[in-house]
Amino acid sequence: MRIAELLLDTAEADHDLLAKNIGHGDDPYTCRDLDFMLYAADQKKAELVGDFIIDNRYGRPSVQNIELDNGSITWRLLVQIFAPANEHVVCSLSALMACLSQIYSLEYDGWGCEIKEAEQFD
Repeated sequence: MRIAELLLDTAEADHDLLAKNIGHGDDPYTCRDLDFMLYAADQKKAELVGDFIIDNRYGRPSVQNIELDNGSITWRLLVQIFAPANEHVVCSLSALMACLSQIYSLEYDGWGCEIKEAEQFD
């Protein structure tokens, strides 16, 4: 897939998830950990990308091996970034992860976060 197509598809999916979260009462301007998920075919590549993310201070990566139903192993790279979940921030960070997935031949599986309701003041 060309990078422009990937970015357009990613932006559409990001917008849909943001709208769904807001529908569940999310305050998109409240900071929280945003979780971005990438998958690598091998541990070395997952750790290489994790090191790149650390070196450039993009987020906090962790690498785990995951056994699939067919018995094969894949490597999950979870990148956590503490930020608000508003459209500009999420779409920018998600685009970065999509680009990294293309540069390093990973699978980008999108993002997620905990729903945070706006605090009510009396």
